[in-house]
Amino acid sequence: MWTVIYIAPTARISERIKDKLTEEGFLVQVRAINLMNTQFEILVPEGEVLEVQEVLNSILHR
Repeated sequence: MWTVIYIAPTARISERIKDKLTEEGFLVQVRAINLMNTQFEILVPEGEVLEVQEVLNSILHR
């Protein structure tokens, strides 16, 4: 099961996060959450949430 770990405000930011998490070896999905495609959910497998949150925090605070 996939779990949302972050909602990115733009496609560019969502792709940056996806690329960084993928480089770290995580499976990642991105999907638009409204008709205007202005926000994007970052999803990871449920079992990886805790590990991904640590990496995500470092990505967001660079």
